[in-house]
Amino acid sequence: SPFFKTLPLQSHGLNWIFPPAELAHPLDDGTAVMLERDVSATAAQFGSDAVRYRELFEPIVTNWHTLLPPVLEPLLRVPRHPLLLAKFGLRAIQPAAVLARNSFASLRARALFAGLGAHSILKLEAPLSASYGLMLGAAGHAVGWPVPRGGSQQIANSLARTLESLGGRIITGCRVQDLPELGSPDLTLCDITPRQFLRIADLSRHAPFRHLLERYRYGPGVFKVDWALREPIPWKARDCFRAGTVHLGGTLEEIAASERAPWDGKPPQNPFIILAQPSLFDPTRAPADRHTAWAYCHVPNGWQGSALTEIERQIERFAPGFRECVLARAVHGPADLEKLNENLIGGDVGGGAADAKQFLMRPTWRTYSTPLKGVFLCSSSTPPGAGVHGMCGYGAAKAALRWLRSTRKI
Repeated sequence: SPFFKTLPLQSHGLNWIFPPAELAHPLDDGTAVMLERDVSATAAQFGSDAVRYRELFEPIVTNWHTLLPPVLEPLLRVPRHPLLLAKFGLRAIQPAAVLARNSFASLRARALFAGLGAHSILKLEAPLSASYGLMLGAAGHAVGWPVPRGGSQQIANSLARTLESLGGRIITGCRVQDLPELGSPDLTLCDITPRQFLRIADLSRHAPFRHLLERYRYGPGVFKVDWALREPIPWKARDCFRAGTVHLGGTLEEIAASERAPWDGKPPQNPFIILAQPSLFDPTRAPADRHTAWAYCHVPNGWQGSALTEIERQIERFAPGFRECVLARAVHGPADLEKLNENLIGGDVGGGAADAKQFLMRPTWRTYSTPLKGVFLCSSSTPPGAGVHGMCGYGAAKAALRWLRSTRKI
């Protein structure tokens, strides 16, 4: 995150742990495709596809710190490095399935890229799904996929301490039913999705904007399971023990079918699963000699069924005996997740579908601003979308400050 890099988060308690490998993607032959920190080491797994893999990722990795900021800004703005961004965009705009098939002949390379592209929560046949595969893969090579020591709460804690050290104050436990309850501040930044904003904001005089928000679409939901384990997950592929994140789903074709199902209103029978096993590298995540893991798959928005059996069956496929390791589990479907965080509409952890239209105009052509004086949106329903990067709020804050300067209040 370009924004997080500017903050003294480590001095406020945030420490990153870097597993030996960024990602493991086990296959049915008992091996795993690995996303290593080194591009060439990753490419070496793909035989004749090694050259194509390096050609795809090395330019992004080499230009990472130049390319990342414009990618994380609203795309309707004029980029600072148009040629570099255009070259990236020609590949990023493609469907992940198309780019994988056109770039690689090997099952292993295609499977790795499919898993990366599935983070888009789009069909792999959808335009722009390749952008997630390219950026997440390049991130693994350029800066790694670390885990925060002590859990993701430590990110929020360190951000809160940073704000408080600057004189900020955080008030919780107060439900806002109506924006006027906040008084008349110069600026109000709303970390909520369009649905909640429609509920608390008076847009009666702004019908066009209200209609745009009413048409905002949410994507598939998530079904998540957390496990307490008596021992590490017994992976068949030993390389899986080197990675903090494991993708479970098999081949490109299997993953594509899994990611297509929620968009068609169907739960996947053989779900693509994103699994984290942080206790292998962070001893604070579990008691001594015990372990924890969590995983989720994509399901239809608002789905009320259970994917527990399918998720654990998929883990057993690559780690026989997994169920015998389970001491306890916590299960959360889409409705449970929305109760925990009202921004997760129907279990959508992405803040809304990130398809082509909503990728460009998120949530409207105004991006962060609203027609209400001094009121801005800053949730993952704004550019650049979901992720642990803080760039939605950063972009909204810059837009808000520009507006404030235009009013001569600063």
